[in-house]
Amino acid sequence: MRTVAQIKELLLELEHCIADDLEDQDLDFKQWDTQSRDKAVRTIVHMAVCMANGGGGTVVFGVSDRVMGQEQAILGVPLEVDVNLLKKAVYDQTDPKIMPVFEELMVPYGTGRVLLMQVHPGMPPYTNSSGLGTIRIGKDCQPLTGSLRSKISVETGDTDYTAETLGPMNEKLFSATAMETLRNLAKAERAPEDLLQLSDFDLLNTLGLIRNGQVTRAAVLLAGTEEALREHLPGGGWTFLQMASDTSYGIREDQVSSLPLSVKRIEELLVPFNPITTVEQGLFHYEYRTWPAIALREALMNAFCHRDLRLSGPVMVKLYSNRIEISNNGGFIGGINPDNILHHQPVARNPLLVEALTRLRLVNRTNLGISRMFSTMLMEGKEPPVIRESGESVTVVFFRRELNTAFRLFVTEENTAGRDLTVDSLIILQYLLQHPEIDIATVAKLCQRREEEVRETVSELEQRGYLEHGGTGRGAYWSMRPELYNRLSDDGKGEARKRIDWEAAKTRVLSILIERFRRDEQGLTNQEIRQVTRFDRNQARRLMQELLHENQCLQQIGERRWTRYEYSNEDKH
Repeated sequence: MRTVAQIKELLLELEHCIADDLEDQDLDFKQWDTQSRDKAVRTIVHMAVCMANGGGGTVVFGVSDRVMGQEQAILGVPLEVDVNLLKKAVYDQTDPKIMPVFEELMVPYGTGRVLLMQVHPGMPPYTNSSGLGTIRIGKDCQPLTGSLRSKISVETGDTDYTAETLGPMNEKLFSATAMETLRNLAKAERAPEDLLQLSDFDLLNTLGLIRNGQVTRAAVLLAGTEEALREHLPGGGWTFLQMASDTSYGIREDQVSSLPLSVKRIEELLVPFNPITTVEQGLFHYEYRTWPAIALREALMNAFCHRDLRLSGPVMVKLYSNRIEISNNGGFIGGINPDNILHHQPVARNPLLVEALTRLRLVNRTNLGISRMFSTMLMEGKEPPVIRESGESVTVVFFRRELNTAFRLFVTEENTAGRDLTVDSLIILQYLLQHPEIDIATVAKLCQRREEEVRETVSELEQRGYLEHGGTGRGAYWSMRPELYNRLSDDGKGEARKRIDWEAAKTRVLSILIERFRRDEQGLTNQEIRQVTRFDRNQARRLMQELLHENQCLQQIGERRWTRYEYSNEDKH
């Protein structure tokens, strides 16, 4: 939800954009219906239900979302509208009852005030008194269909498939090898020793996987035999494919096995295709695999933990020559999507299973797993994983990239000096190794944060001496300092990548045009000017418009993509 102060800041942005551009999962703008109070109240109830089902949020009433300019967009809410009556209307017309909080924000436009309706997250699904409901997905309120209601039930833990019991405790359901592997994996992650020393039955019981003497599906998932898994969890298998091309494969393995045995076996299958690079640093030699083991482990644990076991189909691991793809059935839930997964509050599809693995320290309930996947790749100078959703499945893709030794040593030195690099910092630095500059909007998109949040990160990197600042206002940008770039990259183009000063750019472009004129050569195109100045297309066009205005000897020939600029003084000497 957004505070009054945050909304006040956002309203200033209406001078440059429309309110619809500012909307998000937890924020909407609505114009107040001055023709019918009943319609206005119905809109409030509709938005309260939509936001409550979508995880809560803020609705700003009194703002048109399709008009630019504060004076034109901020129409306000009539002063005679009583917020207490609005609150009562929402309470009376929703099921279960929703109790939003209304806040006033005084503005110098329209009626003089807008209303903020703060809807807190609760226990969905919510509907109006007629049984109709919507849910916030992205910037839209979509009908609360049967499949979405089912999805909400999963998110709230009402239908935890792994918590269902299968019958009385039966030792024949469990594999001694699976239990030993589970203990070994947990021990490597420093799980509590007193927990690991328990007998098999007591361990499963303590983890909550045996309830009142009844075996749960989660218990079989963690330590069941192949026969038990096939009988009670038909969607519990996995497939490994070593792809020779997009349509053929070399090695294939299909198994139905407990979660710890599955992860262990897949990791073994990947070892021959995951070579090691050795880096010498002082007296020590460090080994780095093409795909970091930590990143692969986190991706595999996520796939097995968050798959929808009610859907047939295995966890798929496809190994290509240039990438690894790990996918599982079951789309994202709880408002998570590929564009916010890095920092979103975690949501478990199978809460009982995840809780047991959390106590064994094999997964993390605070969303550190995704951060680990990103950081372990970025620290080695490799791009982070690509996470995508396709229908009712999620795929994590790790591309094959060579270790950037200079970058890895730089990260080690900074961490040793107490200057730890966060995931956001690593994302920014890796981007700037591939691109000459970055702006705040791009940083926010890459780091999956709001612009106001990433400004502090960029400022800190600048203070540390990693970045330098150029431009002003909305044209501000940051680039990597040439000396740092030259240290981390072997092309030696630290200075050449920098955008030159505006006036210096004019002088350089003009001198090139004069020289081409003397040689009877054609002038410069926009693309050539961009190469000289390191400006973007619009900046190069604006630069030339200023030069044309200032220098009568210059002329523009052609239009659009065929435009070029020439020096036109008839006296070449």
